[in-house]
Amino acid sequence: MSLNRYLKRYASLAASALLLCGVMNYALAADTPPPAKKYKIFLSLSYSGNNWMSETANIIKSLAKTPPYDKMVDLEEVISGTDPQAQISAYESMIATKADGIISFPISPTALNRVVRRGCSQGVKFFMFDSTVTEKCAYNISYITAGAGENMAQFLVNTLGGKGKIFMNRGVPGTSVDKRHYDGAMHIFSQYPNIKVVSEYYGYWDDRISQRETAKALAAHPDVDGIWSELGEAGVLNAVADRKGKMMPITGENMNGFRLGFINDDYRKRGLTGVSAGSPPATAGYAFKLMMEVLTGKRKLEPTNVEYPLPWATADQIKLCKGSTIADGCNVFAGNLVPEGFSTEIYNPTLLPEVTLDSALKGTPTPGMTIQPLPAAIVKAPDEPGINCEHCQPPVDQYRLTKVTATVQP
Repeated sequence: MSLNRYLKRYASLAASALLLCGVMNYALAADTPPPAKKYKIFLSLSYSGNNWMSETANIIKSLAKTPPYDKMVDLEEVISGTDPQAQISAYESMIATKADGIISFPISPTALNRVVRRGCSQGVKFFMFDSTVTEKCAYNISYITAGAGENMAQFLVNTLGGKGKIFMNRGVPGTSVDKRHYDGAMHIFSQYPNIKVVSEYYGYWDDRISQRETAKALAAHPDVDGIWSELGEAGVLNAVADRKGKMMPITGENMNGFRLGFINDDYRKRGLTGVSAGSPPATAGYAFKLMMEVLTGKRKLEPTNVEYPLPWATADQIKLCKGSTIADGCNVFAGNLVPEGFSTEIYNPTLLPEVTLDSALKGTPTPGMTIQPLPAAIVKAPDEPGINCEHCQPPVDQYRLTKVTATVQP
């Protein structure tokens, strides 16, 4: 073989090898699934510092680390504080980085509307949990329209026989949650002229602040007959218990220390009773899963107000969990496992089977668990002006009772 023929023969073989290699690479690429899209998600918190807010953030973080979301979600947390302008600026920055979604506890139902509207116009999905906004392009996932305020108020009225002096421990001023709870409660209390609100104060959903403010109120009104409280009720209970002697009915949310009070024999003998309702941190996890199903196209859902079910447990329905396992209807943990200000409503067998106590405490995924699909059906929340919509009409039965019946007539 001449040198020229040899070189031509070699070049032909090399070309064939390269072509074959290309075909093989193409075939290999065709068999390998494309990498999952990475979604840029921001977790925007405003008010922070209490157990409840830490738990909501941890639940979202744990879900973002649970397969398959662990390979699909780029999650960044931003805490902006209680100034609405700071959260507006935070939203602006998130929109500028071309976020796919923002899951958020909004500090105001109206102040953020303009920036939310601008983000929506650029394709950003806004999912608000617990607290709400009135901008119609946002998704609100909350329990507040389920009636915690009015139901707890009626329970207290019933227990007191329609008369007595009471305290009201409110939450964070300016939020839709505080406004809705307070409005619902006052709708009931205002019907009973013999129910006197002798002290009203802000506990900022914090058990320590609530304990301090309740102690002040008790010093001024030692003859109080009952207390209606938003989150922070574990501190309210401590202030009452510290007085020694007779205790009283207290309605509150689902702090662990509060629920433990209902199974404390000494407290029960001294007259403690009440109901534990409201503020499920699980709402945040439900909102996150809904967001991901919308972003990934698994669910077609236009911006909607979605209602999360209202937790409700009377004093005689409190049941201690065995260790850290949530099972058999238990709804409170031993005091050595969690802080007394820990909010116990972290789990839902249908909506959030992926969540465990470690999820809420540490933000860690549950070993061996994968994200489970949500039920197709959602519960739409009713329109409530200033809470989840503007220029809308409230339902005629806006403050209807769903958990209790009035046993005392006004």
